[in-house]
Amino acid sequence: MELLHVLLAASYILLVSFSQSSSLCQGKTLPYMTPDVTKISGRSFDYIIVGGGTAGCPLAATLSKRYSVLVVERGSSPYENPSVLQKKFYGFPLLQTNEFSSVSQSFISKDGVSNLRGRVLGGSSTIGGGFYGRASDAFVRRAGWDEELVKESYEWVESKLVSKPELTKWQSAVKFGLLEAGILPYNGFSLEHVEGTKMGGTLFDHDGRRRISADLLGTGNPDNIVVLLNATVKNIIFHKKGTENEKTAHGIRFIRSDGNASQTYEAYLQQLANSGSWGDVILSAGALGSPQILLLSGIGPKRHLKSFGIPLVLDFPEIGQEMIDNPSISVLVESGPEAQLPDPPQIAGIAEDFKFIVQGLILPISINATIIPIAIKLAFPASKGKLELNNTDPRQNPLVEFNYLAKEKDMEECVKMVQLVERVAGSKSIAGFLKTESNNNSKSPHELREFCKKNVRTFYHYHGGCAVGSVVDNNYRVHGVKRLRVVDGSSFLESPGTNPTATLMMLGRYQGIKILEERHPA
Repeated sequence: MELLHVLLAASYILLVSFSQSSSLCQGKTLPYMTPDVTKISGRSFDYIIVGGGTAGCPLAATLSKRYSVLVVERGSSPYENPSVLQKKFYGFPLLQTNEFSSVSQSFISKDGVSNLRGRVLGGSSTIGGGFYGRASDAFVRRAGWDEELVKESYEWVESKLVSKPELTKWQSAVKFGLLEAGILPYNGFSLEHVEGTKMGGTLFDHDGRRRISADLLGTGNPDNIVVLLNATVKNIIFHKKGTENEKTAHGIRFIRSDGNASQTYEAYLQQLANSGSWGDVILSAGALGSPQILLLSGIGPKRHLKSFGIPLVLDFPEIGQEMIDNPSISVLVESGPEAQLPDPPQIAGIAEDFKFIVQGLILPISINATIIPIAIKLAFPASKGKLELNNTDPRQNPLVEFNYLAKEKDMEECVKMVQLVERVAGSKSIAGFLKTESNNNSKSPHELREFCKKNVRTFYHYHGGCAVGSVVDNNYRVHGVKRLRVVDGSSFLESPGTNPTATLMMLGRYQGIKILEERHPA
């Protein structure tokens, strides 16, 4: 019960401090936010961003320097919720999920693996582990991005959100455990994606407060941003020419996230001031949300849309394809009698030519109990899946299948992952922290494969569905549709760095600058 008493005491202190500070958050630094759909219905904006998540918030802040921006977020604001924004409560928002209003929404893939997606302003940056690391130089080159602008965009995010962590005793043990297992060299503190063991950046500041992508909205022009909360986009509205739909986005149709799905509202794009051009509807709803919205809007495989009675706008078989999740294996280590507080990752081991990422953390499983997993993920899986609609309610999860370890190459890599993560978990450093005996269990090749089949899990870094090349071009415009872009992790062909958070925030800033440069060339 000691852990329970600590958390309850901290909760009381935080509730007092947040009641004093939340008005400041909502005042000078953040734009106007409302859950009242009637205040937005019928209005027009230069840009409409669907999803106030990890990429959507920096994108909105950047575009607001010159244009009016509507951000539509299906979840709530985190600024009144201390359990979301404090390191002491890391992991607790993931424990309680419900159908329409929890900050994380659970889903189970067709593979049978439980997973989560963010449903709160700031997206997954608001509920994740807060570990911050850039993509590799090779990833940036493969993406074809402007390397100097990428660097500037990362630095813009980092100057506002990122801190150097103060290593906890557990994370120090993880560091030495990784080194004992041969994940060398030790690179110290680094934001770069380099092979070996390193301390990454963190979104938790030195007071234990979580910094999130939504904080970046405060860097924009507050007079140009409106954030609609607790509203879910049902579909995209297209211009009509006579009785035929043109393939040109005109606005969005949305509903209350906790209301009647049949009661819809609309918002529209407007012509840009002093210009004959128009802005865009930009989907930043994530790897599940963005392809789902395209399908609900009539953009996708013709036969699939017909089965749900959705009028066809564009027959586009590639929507929802190339869904990828990084298969993960976790080894739970036993702690001694001492209760352990939740502890997000600060150290990462990057091994086998960047193929394996290893981290250790302490996660709550209830108000007074935690577990201690050492987790490893496969960075470049060959297996791919797909996403399809389950129904026409945008608040419900679509069907997704990732086909974990379906390719023999992935299974072979998983066997190596188990061997490596067990070396880390059995290290003297980990045993010393836990006050237990170090232990290395050896398994036969058959046992290792069976272990992989039974224990494969997610690292929560799934991506794809609107891949660059097949669905969007290099400017993130949807092929065959005017005034429609996708800027989020659904465009990724692989997960960047140790995790995608840093690169998603960078991408929002980067693409915002690119769009401004399109409109106002030097």
